Amino acid sequence: MLKKRSLISAAIALTLASSGALAAVSAQEAAKLGDSLTPFGAEKAGNAAGTIPAWTGGLTQAPAGYKGSGQHHLDPFAADKPLFTITKANLDQYKANLTAGQIALFNAYPQSFQMPVYESRRSGSAPQWVYDNTVKNATSAKLLDGGNGFSDAYGGIPFPIPQNGVEALWNHIARYRGTYIVRRASEVAVQRNGSYSLVTSQQEALFRYYNQNGSYADLNNLLFYYLSFTKTPARLAGGAVLVHEMLDQVKEPRQAWGYNSGQRRVRRAPNLAYDTPIAAADGLRTADDTDMYNGAPDRYDWKLVGKKEVYIPYNNYRVTSPSVKYDDLLQVGHLNPQHTRYELHRVWEVEGTLKKGARHIYSKRTLFLDEDSWGAAVVDQYDGRGELWRVSMAYLKNFYELPTTWSALDVFHDLQARRYHVQNLDNEESSTIDFSQAVPEDSYFKPSALRRRGTR
Repeated sequence: MLKKRSLISAAIALTLASSGALAAVSAQEAAKLGDSLTPFGAEKAGNAAGTIPAWTGGLTQAPAGYKGSGQHHLDPFAADKPLFTITKANLDQYKANLTAGQIALFNAYPQSFQMPVYESRRSGSAPQWVYDNTVKNATSAKLLDGGNGFSDAYGGIPFPIPQNGVEALWNHIARYRGTYIVRRASEVAVQRNGSYSLVTSQQEALFRYYNQNGSYADLNNLLFYYLSFTKTPARLAGGAVLVHEMLDQVKEPRQAWGYNSGQRRVRRAPNLAYDTPIAAADGLRTADDTDMYNGAPDRYDWKLVGKKEVYIPYNNYRVTSPSVKYDDLLQVGHLNPQHTRYELHRVWEVEGTLKKGARHIYSKRTLFLDEDSWGAAVVDQYDGRGELWRVSMAYLKNFYELPTTWSALDVFHDLQARRYHVQNLDNEESSTIDFSQAVPEDSYFKPSALRRRGTR
């Protein structure tokens, strides 16, 4: 432990010396990382009640029988049984540890919505090089232009000891999810009667911010590339979307292009941001709902409310198991509770209030960020009247082949329409997300490549 502390202190000192600037977090504060705090800034200790355990490094090895990236995940906690199940009947007993959106789901579907609660397992983990970079970022990272971007951070959580709401939000946006990913998955809009139609696509993303051979200077304001090709249904097959995600999107807006296979033309998609509705989501998800929240933070005032203990989706391996078919998983109103898993975890509560004069369909959004990974687990969203409208939940799990904590499924509930949208379904695919492919050159993600690759 002494050796580890000295290495952390040396890294902090080197960062301070090279930056020549006063950082928001002092070296003394940052030295808590890896000591009383985890390398990502979470409290290492458990809670006083003993219902949240201490973090001891998380899940870093795959269970026996797992053959590698691209294979469906085996559940390392398959033997666990629910401690109890929250229902509408016993809701009052657990309200203190639920979000307003979760409570609303119990009220909307009193006969069917349930939350099976399991032993809390702090499985969150990341590679050592990401931890090392996070320690460096702690004393060097700075917000730019009122929080519309950040500088002097790379390859790790930018603000592991956040001082305000927008820093915490950037931790979610810039969290680790591998470097290059390839996946084939489906999304569905589940109607009030439970009917749905799959839209299947191949997705690729290159997170330039996590290229181990790069640096902040190499980013040139470009965080990642995202590319998606629609495979089914036939009427949409061959269409493609390409996104160049910018760090400071006020200085330089997100660049996006679409390819229409019928017209065989590539066109700019300048409005793929903020509250633009996503067609494949049947109007249930906005552009900045994707990944629970993405894009520029400039239309909201962000407040770091603090920490609280919440029952959030965690270690959800069963929801994407090949043994669970879509017809069983996708029920009226919500996922089949039989296949979901919730645990008590500490979360950062971050509240965004729409700025005066700014336009968005959500007047307020409250994000609950898992302290061990910085991923948003639950987001409550309010309409222009201030009424709770939508609740989004990320069914988190550890992708132990990296390792990292990310979402198995993202689910977006519309409480008024009584419909919901699900992303990243791959249960019925022969393989799942693959992190092992060779990282392509930047030219692979140029608009000129869309037409020749976006074929039926």
